[in-house]
Amino acid sequence: MAKEKVAKEPLFHIVKRDKMPMWQGLLIRAGAIAAALVLCLLFSFIVVGVTPDVLISSFFKGNFGSERRIFILLKDISVLLLIALALTPAFRMRFWNIGAEGQVLVGALAAVSCAYYLGGKINEFLLLALMFVAAIVAGAVWGFIPALFKAIWNANETLFTLMMNYIATCLVSYMLAAQFASASNSLPELKFGHLNFIPSWSYGDEVTVVIFAVVITVMMYIYLRYSKHGYEISVVGESENTARYIGISVKKVVIRTMIISGALCGLVGFLIVAVFDHSITTNTAGGQGFTAIMVSWLGKFNPFIMSGVAFIISFLNNGADQLVTSLSSKGISPDLPDVIVGTILFFIVGCEFFINYSIKFRTAKGGNK
Repeated sequence: MAKEKVAKEPLFHIVKRDKMPMWQGLLIRAGAIAAALVLCLLFSFIVVGVTPDVLISSFFKGNFGSERRIFILLKDISVLLLIALALTPAFRMRFWNIGAEGQVLVGALAAVSCAYYLGGKINEFLLLALMFVAAIVAGAVWGFIPALFKAIWNANETLFTLMMNYIATCLVSYMLAAQFASASNSLPELKFGHLNFIPSWSYGDEVTVVIFAVVITVMMYIYLRYSKHGYEISVVGESENTARYIGISVKKVVIRTMIISGALCGLVGFLIVAVFDHSITTNTAGGQGFTAIMVSWLGKFNPFIMSGVAFIISFLNNGADQLVTSLSSKGISPDLPDVIVGTILFFIVGCEFFINYSIKFRTAKGGNK
C-alpha cells in the first residue's frame, strides 16, 4: 500500500491582528520613523558625506527657516489635506477613486474658463461665485461618470478613474492651444478672479486656504461620523450585501458619494486657480492627487489624523527641496532628497503591515508561536 503523503506545514503564516490599542500603534509608527531617520542619516554620511547636522538643519530650515516658509508649509499641508478629504468618503465606501488628479484639474479648468471669458465684464464677487460653482460642478461631473459606470455595469473604478486623469490632462492641453490661444503650455496670469480673505496681508493667500482646510476638515469629520450619509457609506464599505439587506440603495450611495468626492476635488481646483496660480497648466494639480491617496489611507480615513499625515509629508517634501539648495555647491546628486523622502515614507507605509498583521512561525511540534 502506498504511503499516504502528508502536507508539510509552512514555516510561517500571516494572521490578522485583533484591534491594536492606539498607544501601541502610535509607538510602532514612531519607531518606524525613528528607524528610517537613522538609516537615512547613516546612508547620507557614509555614501555622500553629508553630516547629520547638515541634513537635519536643512529639513528644519526648509520648513521653519523664515515666516514665509512657515506659511508655505501651511499652504502645502492645507491643499494636500483638502484633496485627501475629498477622497476619503469614496475610500471609506471601498470605492478606489484614483482620479483626484483629474478631478482637481477639470475644476481648475472650469474656474479658469470663467475668469478668462468673463473677467472684467461682470462684478468681481459674481465672477468668483461663478468660478466656485463651475469648479465644483465640473469636479462633481468628473466623479459622477465613473460612479455611474460602477453602479450600473460594475466597471473597475480604479482603472476608470485613473484613465480619466489622462482625459483631463488632454482636455486642458486642448483648451490651452485651441481656446486660450496660449503659445506655451500655460496660460498667462489672469487679472481677474482673485480670492483673498485678507488682501492687506502678504500671507493672506495662505491663510485663505488654511481657513478652507480647517472648516472642511471639521465638516467632513461630522459628516462621516454623525450623519446618515456617513453611516450608509460605512455600511456599504463593510458589506454591500448587508447594506442591501437593511434597505440601503448601494447604487445611490456610490453615485452620491462620488459626486461629493469629485465636487470637493473641484473646490481644490478653484482654490489653486483663484488663490494662488491665477492660471492653469497640465501640471496644476502637481501630482498631489496621488500623494493624497497615501494621506487618506495612512490617516485611517480620520480627517484629524490625516492632517498630521499631511504635515509629515509636506515637511519632508519642503525639507528635501531645501536640501537640494544647501548641497548644490557640493556636486551631490539632486536625487538624494528623493531617496531620503522615499525611504522614510516606505518605513511609514511598511509599519502599517505590522500594526494590522502578525507573523506566526511554525514550532518544532508543528504548532505556531
